[in-house]
Amino acid sequence: MNYIKVKVNDTHAIKELSCLASKIVKEHYDLILGATQNDYMIDKFQSAAAITEQIKQGYQYYFVSDKNNNIGFIAFYPRKDEMYLSKFYLQKEERGKGISKDMLHFVIKKTKEAGLNTIVLNVNKHNKAVLVYEKLGFIKIREEKNDIGNGFFMDDFVYKYLIE
Repeated sequence: MNYIKVKVNDTHAIKELSCLASKIVKEHYDLILGATQNDYMIDKFQSAAAITEQIKQGYQYYFVSDKNNNIGFIAFYPRKDEMYLSKFYLQKEERGKGISKDMLHFVIKKTKEAGLNTIVLNVNKHNKAVLVYEKLGFIKIREEKNDIGNGFFMDDFVYKYLIE
């Protein structure tokens, strides 16, 4: 796998990332959240403008690429004494191939480079990805419900991964 950093001034890459994100998130989360909430969340968190702003605030976005084909993406940023893993997505046809393990190793490397030893993420309680995170070694530490506006909430588990 190759990891290609998305830079704040690369509007073409940001637009491509937003389109990839919308495709993956629509396919995966419409069934979990419903199209109305999912569309709201895509606009709020995965539009080109939202991604640009997140990068300006310190998020690191990377395309996950295989043979010059962008098959997914990750985003993370240091938060206090931990790395927060905000996005960890693969296209449907790429899942189940062990790629998520490689993606995690990349995030671990970046976490260590930042002088941190903990990765934290939120995942929707009804998302089957919780099984993937647990298989990768993440431990559930709590539940939380966050108001994201427009009458919508993110009802999540919070997971932690300790780097040895």
